[in-house]
Parts: sequence; structure tokens; C-alpha cells
Amino acid sequence: MTQTIAPRVRILVLLILAVAGALLAGAAPASAHAALTGSDPAQGAVVDTAPAQISLTFSEPIAVGDDSVRVLDPKGERVDKGAPAGLSGTTYSVRLLSGLPDGTYTVAYQVVSADSHPVAGAYTFSIGAPSETTVSVSAQGSDDGLVGWLYGFGRYVSYAGFVVLAGGAAFVLACWAPGARVRAVQRLVVSGWLALTAATLGLLLLRGSYTTSGKVGDIFDLELLGDVLQTKTGAALVSRLLLLAAAALFIAVLFGAYARTAPAGADGDADGAKKPAEGEAEGDRGEPDKRDLTFGLALGGTVVAAGLAASWAMSEHASQGLQPGVAMPVDVVHLLAVAAWLGGLTTLLVALYRGPVETPVGRDAVRRFSRLAFGSVVTLAVTGVYQSWRQLGSWSAFTDTRYGQLLLVKIALVAVMVAVAYLSRRWTHRLAEARISAAEEEKRPAVSARSEETEASEEEEKQPAGTAPAEASDASEASGASGASEATETRAGHDAVRAAQLARQRAATEAARQKRLRDADPNRFGLRRSVLAEAGVAVVLLAVTTVLTQTEPGRTEQEAKAAAATSSSAAEGTGQGSGAVSLTMPFDTGGRNGKGVVSIDLDPARVGDNSLHVYVEGPDGTPVDVPEVKLALTLTAQDIGPLPVAPDHVTTGHWSASAVQIPMAGDWKVEVTVRTSDIDQVTVSKNAQIG
Repeated sequence: MTQTIAPRVRILVLLILAVAGALLAGAAPASAHAALTGSDPAQGAVVDTAPAQISLTFSEPIAVGDDSVRVLDPKGERVDKGAPAGLSGTTYSVRLLSGLPDGTYTVAYQVVSADSHPVAGAYTFSIGAPSETTVSVSAQGSDDGLVGWLYGFGRYVSYAGFVVLAGGAAFVLACWAPGARVRAVQRLVVSGWLALTAATLGLLLLRGSYTTSGKVGDIFDLELLGDVLQTKTGAALVSRLLLLAAAALFIAVLFGAYARTAPAGADGDADGAKKPAEGEAEGDRGEPDKRDLTFGLALGGTVVAAGLAASWAMSEHASQGLQPGVAMPVDVVHLLAVAAWLGGLTTLLVALYRGPVETPVGRDAVRRFSRLAFGSVVTLAVTGVYQSWRQLGSWSAFTDTRYGQLLLVKIALVAVMVAVAYLSRRWTHRLAEARISAAEEEKRPAVSARSEETEASEEEEKQPAGTAPAEASDASEASGASGASEATETRAGHDAVRAAQLARQRAATEAARQKRLRDADPNRFGLRRSVLAEAGVAVVLLAVTTVLTQTEPGRTEQEAKAAAATSSSAAEGTGQGSGAVSLTMPFDTGGRNGKGVVSIDLDPARVGDNSLHVYVEGPDGTPVDVPEVKLALTLTAQDIGPLPVAPDHVTTGHWSASAVQIPMAGDWKVEVTVRTSDIDQVTVSKNAQIG
């Protein structure tokens, strides 16, 4: 049965890793955590004279460099001078060259938000009147290419390494002290330390290119690395490396001195204590000394793990926005709970599949972990509610923002894990220790086989020592002494080869026996499958969590959208036309030949200058002249107007006006007055969205 399940397990693991990779690949790292909320001139504005400077306002504090803000003329030439100057923590300005000609200008920016993520974007404004431009307003961020992908992958590996390192150590100390002796568990925890260390070094090297050029060649630029070390994120990464050095000492003690004091039974005490050996005094290897070692490891490990978690909290989401003084400790507790749950789960899975029969994971150890996992889930729920409120701010952000949608996916995955954990708990209640009788039955054939092999070897050794056959001649008896040494050497060579073969056979037999014993208990086999399912969901959950840390919080996204809408409605102009507006309105003045249709064309229907054309047709569709046509524009929402427009007569049935000024975008009421005689006239109207 196990042989049938094993290929499925491998396929499941590969599918889980593929899903995790797909999540990371679709993680849109360009969606940063600081958003442009305002600018002067405004986005799309048309100003009469060239400004002396432009200013940008963001939703949170940012870091800028000498080349963070660039202003380009219609030909793509730079017209800014000097480095950006900070007007406040969220607003920066850059000076422009004097005497700039009319046309459309592009502002491109690339800064770093206070929570360590690069922010890139571009917009346009116009001087005098809009014009053609050779500059694309779509800015590609430094985190869009290979460097951005590598940085995102490094973040995932660092989270996974921390979870395995901290969670595996916690599982050994709090749940299964004999695990300190198990080689598979030791390899797992050490692998977590190596992964976190390698990922941290990689992030430190990638950071400079990630926030500036995005070029692979800049990864090993020492000047960029020096700049990174001066930033908050660089300091956090260096602090993490120093804490990992302390974690290495912790691992050495855990799998060294502590492993030697850990009990050899299935469960052992949670504190790792065991009774003194016979003949040893209580003072030599007594309970107090072992408990002191356990307490010291627990305290030191907690401090190191909390410090590692703080290296994320001090440089990412928690350090900015609302209540950072509360958010950072909450984030640390949240990460520790994640590590205790997911890391302990991974260690339990390894122990169930790779642990030796002599040191099985017993029912008591699984129950201890069940209590630890339950406490972790409660902690995650409490801290997660606070973080969700802080990052979203409204119920609508759950469905209207990418962050909220990912958070819903994360909540669903946690619910699935809790459901699977409930099944694991049921298996735990029915879990029985490996039967001693079964183990003895497995050992008896091996002992008998070894006895028979020993007897056979003794017989073979005795056989050459017997007397020579009676038919042997005196000459052969005389030569027996000289050939004795040669026969002994041949016999020794055969014995060595046979001993090596027997050793290999015994090792293979012992490995097969351990596997049979490990899979003999159906309850333990059921627990292994449920824990494997939990671990599979945990891999995807960790990937979603990594994507969340790279996604703009819902509160920030909604604030940026609101600010953009306000800026658009308050803009003095737009750099790009929104398209012509055509209105058709029938009229009837009540007099002779007083019926017809008036059509209005407003091009390009934007804030600023527009051209207006009026066409009057009779009931049969032919152009007709009327004594007078007047127009008025009113923006009722802003209490603007009516703004009169007097078009000039061009030809039969056609009037036009140029440079019609629309001061603000909005839903404008267009009123047309048509006079067909000295006393017959009528006013008709329609609304149109302009700007």
C-alpha cells in the first residue's frame, strides 16, 4: 500500500510547488506600497506659463535619489535640473529649466517607499496647449524584470527558511525532545538556517539593482551595495545576518549538548529531561542541570526568533501607516505564530516519514504539537484581524483591491488547513505506539539468521583444521607445512568478502524492517497522509503570504484611487483628448418653419481649448439658416456657468466657434437657443461628460 501511495505523494508535492511558483510568477511586484496622490502641475493639466518646478506627493514617506524624478520635453530631452528636494516626508520637488516652449511634457519617477518597495510611474502635463510627444507615459519599474523575479523568489525562500528554522526548533523543544537525536530533523532545521542565510545574502546583493536600474550587471556593484547598507532595509538585512550567527550557536547546542540529554524513548518529557543512568549521581547529570539547559535554549531561541521576525517588521508594511508602534510587535507575534504552526507541521511530517523506528513520534508528542498549533492559530486569528483592519480599512477593499482578494485566498487556505488539522487530531486520538511484540517478531528471524550464519562460518573455519586424508602421501604431508600460510591467506580473503556481503544484506534487511514497522500502524499511516495534506496547503499559503507582502495594501490603493479621481475632476486640463462629443436635439419655436434639428460637435471635449460646431437642419434634413444661434455651458455640480458661447456663421446651416474654454471636467449641461423669427425662439438642452 505504501508503495502505491509514494508516487502520488511525489506528484502532490510537485503540483504544490508548481502552484507556489505560479503564484510567485503572477505576483506583479510593480504594485508598490506608496502611491502618487497629487502633483503640481496636476496630471494632464494645461498651464498658461511654464512652471519653475514640479512637485510630487505620495501616500507615505519615500526615499529618492539624484535621478529619481525626470521631466522630459516632447522630443524626450530632459528639462529638469538638480536633485529632488524634500518639501515634506511625502512631497518632493524638482526644478525645471527656464523658458520652456509650449507642448506636452512627461514626468517620470522612480522612488522607494518607506516599506522598502520601489515605486515607478509617469504622467503628462502641457504648457500652453497639448502637443505630440515621443515619450511613452508607461514607465517600467526596476522590479519588472529578472532582478524583480529573483528578489521575489529570495523573499519566499527567506520566509520558508525562517519558518522551518524557528518552527523545527520549537517542535523539538516543546513537543518532541528525542527529535534532537534524529538525523532527518537535524538536517531539516539546518537546511532552514542555510536557506535563510543564503536568501538574506542574495537579497542584500539584489537590493541595489532592485530599487534602481533593474539590471543584472548591477547586482555586484559595490557602490550600490554601499548605498543599500545606508538604508533601513539594508540595516534590517545586516541585522538578520548577525542574528543568524547567534542562531547557528543555538543549533549547535540544541543538537549537541541538548541532544545528549534528551530521552531516547518515543515521546520523552517536553523539557528534554531523562533519568540519570545507573551509578551516576544526581549532581553529575541531574534534572536541574537539564532543565536549566532546556530553559536557556527556549529563552535564547525565542529571543533570536523574535529578532529575526523583527527584521521583517521594521522594514516592511508594519513600519508604516497607521499605528506603527503597535503594528510592529503584532507583526512579530504573527510571524512567530506562523513559524510555530507551519514549521512544526513540516518537522512532524519529516519525523513521520523519515524518523527511525527506534525513536518514533508518539501520541503524546503529536498531542503537544496539537496544543501548540491551536494556540498558534488563535494568535494568527487575533493578529490577522488587526492587520486586515489596518491594511484594508473597509469591507469593500476585500473585493475591490488586489490585496483584499489575496487576503480572502489566504483566509480560505487557513480554513482548509484547520479542517485538515481536525482530521489529523482524530488520527492522533487513535494513534498507538508500535507494538513491542511486532518488533520482537521482526527481530527473531533476523537473530536466527545471524545465528545460523555464525554456525556456518564456524563450521567452515573448523573444516580446514581437520586431519589430512589417509590416502595422502608422505610427500604431501611434508609439503603441508609450507602451504599452510598460503591457505590461511586465501581463507581470510574469502571471509572478508563474505562479511562485507552479509553486512550489506543485514543493512538492507534492517532498512526494510524499519519501513515495515513505520507503516504497520494504520492510524499512524492515516496521520502521515493528513499531515502531508496540511503541509501541501501550507506551501501554497506561504506563497500567498509572500505575494501579499509585495502587494499594495487595500487602504493605500483606495486612497490613491480617490486622490486620482479628485485630481482628475479638479484638473485645469487634460493632456490627451477624450474624444469629440456630438449632441443632437430637435427644436420647435412654434412659428412658421419653426421645426428642425440642431446638432452640436465639441472637439476634443476636454478641459481647456475646444472647437465647437453647430449644424441646423429642417424637418427634411436639409441645412437651413436661422437668424440666431446661441449656446451656454453650465456645470451644475460645481455651480459654474452658464458660460455663453456665440458661434460665427460659416455657411448655410453651419456655425462654429474656436478656443471654447472648458475650465473643469464634469457633467456639463449644453443649452442651445435657436431663433427662427423676431419673436419665435426656443432653448433646448442636453448633458454631456466633458474632460
